Amino acid sequence: MVCNEFLTDIILTELEDAVGKENCSTREIDKITHGVDFFWLSRMWADRGRRMPEADFVVSPKDATETSKVMKIANYYKIPVTTWGGGGGSQGGAIPVAGGIVLDTKRMNKIYEVNTEAMYIECGTGAIYKHIEWAANEVGKATMHYPSSLTCSTVGGFLAHRGIGVVSNKYGKIDDMVLQMEVVLPNGDIINTSATPKHAVGPDLNQIFIGSEGTLGVITKAQLRIYDQPEERRFRGFLFQDMHGAFAASRELLQKFKPSVMRLYDEAETASLIKKIVGVEKKGAFMNIAYEGVKEMVEVEEKILLETFAKYGAEDLGSEYGEKWWKEKITFFYPGHMMDLPQMFGTMDTIATYDKIEKIYWAMKNAIETKYPFAKFIAHFSHWYEWGCMMYDRFIIDGEYVPKDPTEALKLHQEVWTTGIRTAIANGGVVNDHHGVGIKLGRFVHEQYGPAMQVLEGIKKQLDPNGIMNPFKLGL
Repeated sequence: MVCNEFLTDIILTELEDAVGKENCSTREIDKITHGVDFFWLSRMWADRGRRMPEADFVVSPKDATETSKVMKIANYYKIPVTTWGGGGGSQGGAIPVAGGIVLDTKRMNKIYEVNTEAMYIECGTGAIYKHIEWAANEVGKATMHYPSSLTCSTVGGFLAHRGIGVVSNKYGKIDDMVLQMEVVLPNGDIINTSATPKHAVGPDLNQIFIGSEGTLGVITKAQLRIYDQPEERRFRGFLFQDMHGAFAASRELLQKFKPSVMRLYDEAETASLIKKIVGVEKKGAFMNIAYEGVKEMVEVEEKILLETFAKYGAEDLGSEYGEKWWKEKITFFYPGHMMDLPQMFGTMDTIATYDKIEKIYWAMKNAIETKYPFAKFIAHFSHWYEWGCMMYDRFIIDGEYVPKDPTEALKLHQEVWTTGIRTAIANGGVVNDHHGVGIKLGRFVHEQYGPAMQVLEGIKKQLDPNGIMNPFKLGL
């Protein structure tokens, strides 16, 4: 789109008519604040005095009807649209790199229904997820979706990036928790996915839009599962001499039952974060397990857990460390504990089957620490399945080694990511597990899928022929 001052003012009047003048902004401060999310490059760029790409308009519709009006205007004028939730994403998915409209969803924060018979909450996708949890708690239920950004990210943000929480082993990822969604397509049509997620009426439409990162439409409403509060939740901390034994023990355990929490930390993270926050000072790989439900079942699961882990030489640390971990589970991400500027850092989370995950860990650690000797590579393994697990791996470069020039810092950041992600793919991992792709990892999606990429590109072309939805994200 080529936009001059006259046409910009015309479009502004149409957007104001669609959502109300007070919900449509062209103020510089609003543009700036919607140009920086938790993506390291965006924060570094702003910190070094550079201006990130900015939208021309910041628009805040209250529901699907107003969103539809905005999309029809955008589609007619071929204006890029980038959906914005809480701004907590780490992959640059919400940054309006092509300008145009930032569609801020936070006015869509209404809770429409709490249904304790069908066991779901229906809400607008602009709601902060903690508010959904509180609504469930008021009727004695829980969402069982507890990511670290629970208090600052929206329902739509988690859906867009296929998010996951700390009790995922038992309850699943966000895509396992959705029954139905309302979606506004790029042309302004409002659709609803099927009333249940399990059916034989063709592909599950939920799964087309979950994880699509705003490239195919705008999710405006969702029905999310709720659960009974567990009668009992117990914790147990263990120390393994090495990660190989921990992987073997975990694989065997998951053939027998599903704990809600399984967090295994490598020796480097055990010696740093776990020592600092949980208080474990012994050498080895720390693992925290939570198991919950009906008390009688919990008793049985505890017996199985202790017997299984004892076979692999795990030291039983009792419940104290596990309970401390649960209490402090978000503290890990608070200032003073989490990496931050002037450090350079990134989380390259990948997932693989058990026969590949340990090899991926060592390959990525060796590749990054060999090529960049000033970098530190640490990891924990936080979401497990019967067939494999996810690695939450991080590289950290102290500020003294980070180039002062923002362009040079950007290049180094890109290089480290390229080294790590290509190593993961080469050894059987995937580009990302749950933080999403955004603009940070878009270039690797084609490498991941190869000829299969044409399936995603075909869906994109059919739904968004003008290419206005979140350009340059997800490799689309």
